[in-house]
Amino acid sequence: MPAQARFTLQTPSRPLRLFSELWPLLRPYRWQILLAFCLLSLASAILLLVPWAFRDLIDQGFRTDSATAQSMQDINRHFIFICGLVIVWALIVACRYFIVSWIGERVTADLRTLVYQRVLMQSPQFFETLQTGEVLSRLSADTTLIQTVVGSSISLGLRSLFQFIGGMIMLAITSWYLFSLNLGLMLLLTLPILLIGRSVRKLSRESQDRIADSSAMAGEILNAMPTVQAFTQEPRENQRFHHSVETSFHAAIRRIRVRAFLAAFVIAGISAAIIFVLWLGAHQVTQGELSGGELASFILYAALVASSVSTIAEVWGDIMRAAGATERLLELLNSEPAIRNPSAPMALATPSTASIRLEKVSFYYPSKPDQAALDQISLEVKTGETVALIGPSGAGKTTLFQLLLRFYDIHEGSITINGQDIRSLSLSSLRNMIAIVPQDPVIFSANALENIRYGRPDASDEEIKRAAQAAQAHTFIEHLPQGYNTFLGERGTRLSGGQRQRIAIARAILKNAPILLLDEATSALDAESENLVQQGLDMAMQGRTTLIIAHRLATIQNADRIVVLEHGRIIETGTPHELRRQSGLYSRLAKLQLDIQP
Repeated sequence: MPAQARFTLQTPSRPLRLFSELWPLLRPYRWQILLAFCLLSLASAILLLVPWAFRDLIDQGFRTDSATAQSMQDINRHFIFICGLVIVWALIVACRYFIVSWIGERVTADLRTLVYQRVLMQSPQFFETLQTGEVLSRLSADTTLIQTVVGSSISLGLRSLFQFIGGMIMLAITSWYLFSLNLGLMLLLTLPILLIGRSVRKLSRESQDRIADSSAMAGEILNAMPTVQAFTQEPRENQRFHHSVETSFHAAIRRIRVRAFLAAFVIAGISAAIIFVLWLGAHQVTQGELSGGELASFILYAALVASSVSTIAEVWGDIMRAAGATERLLELLNSEPAIRNPSAPMALATPSTASIRLEKVSFYYPSKPDQAALDQISLEVKTGETVALIGPSGAGKTTLFQLLLRFYDIHEGSITINGQDIRSLSLSSLRNMIAIVPQDPVIFSANALENIRYGRPDASDEEIKRAAQAAQAHTFIEHLPQGYNTFLGERGTRLSGGQRQRIAIARAILKNAPILLLDEATSALDAESENLVQQGLDMAMQGRTTLIIAHRLATIQNADRIVVLEHGRIIETGTPHELRRQSGLYSRLAKLQLDIQP
């Protein structure tokens, strides 16, 4: 597929070079581009014949010395010829329009796919500085600008360029004197047009950035509507968004103002130059130095040239806008993922079972390079063992999960699964060995069946239902309006917190991975549901290596071992019974939560 093509993009400084970087996307459609180019050239050539035909019509068809019948035949023949030219020109233009529009839509679809593919490859730290709304703005608004240029503006620009060059040649053939004057005046107008065009490009980039800011803000607030309404912050958020929209509006107005001035300058300058030249031409006709047909064709060619210049100016403005959009897309396409597959990934030794070993692991988050999230952690989890991780917030429990999934790479030490360093495994094979139930489960905008199937896309409906039964989710799903086919709403808004958690647990059970990570998997459940789900989790954990993050000690009393973390270090480890007998953090928490005297 064209969108899957791999290539390195460097951010160039010139707008035309920006589009040359898109050539890998255009290359698969080079034959369509060649056909469109041929049609464009043919249409331009036909259009350039029309003024020439009018010259012959005036000079030969309206001769006063010829017989009336012969004169009418000449006029009819010339008009039929001109009508035929126009019909052929219109058909060619229609074909060219279809082909060029198809190319624009196809390239835009490929570009969106490529950008989205690159974004999906990024590690979580990529999104620490780039908001989701910003990415969506680049995928939609920026690619639409590029589609406009590729599917329309470039074609119009090339057509106008051909007509400009052809028109100028025909002007020179018709009257070299008038042409030389016309050319000199146009060259004087070129420099201001280029200078103003630079300003349009800069302002276009600023405008797109402000639009992206508004999109990012809107996306963040819409995803947090319950919180916004609970704290009655609707007026404040409305004001913030209004301010952001007004900022983008004023940025757009600055761009429009400069572009409008550019259009007015081009139209007025070119028109004034042509009118002046035609005034001189009229004097030549009266003096017999130029025929009426030649002046008429010169006027038509001059109008064609003026129209072409005006269109080129408009297209150049579009290119300036799209250049800014292309720069923003290139930033995404140039961004290399922080976490990559090894050049020669190792095959999994025993993919059906897993033992985990952390050896003197240290890790620092990019946003906190001076504070160790994990500090010289050493831990071994045997195959089939259940280990619970407890400790205060910020102790490093969730960080350990993220390192196991290789969302980040450790700075010191090693993490091995079945004796293989996880950095030597491909990301897909590593993550296929791990099923996770996060504290805040993600529910997609789909039905219950597809949400659970996300754990294993090739699972049958019966396997999905068995997983739901194990997670104690089957009963409430069956009572939904359409059962398993019920749409759950965006982010699972039609479900309670406990129901969302059980859907996530069913998804993890369905994946049937040898390692199971539970991040407060029962935190959103009431006592009755927690008991039922715990039974399902006990079944799911059988034969699997399980790590559990828990704040409620009652949920981990059956764990084989408990590891207590604090400030990124392991401070206690042992069975629940052993830790109760010690006067450490676990013992104090047990007194508070379980009312058990050590």
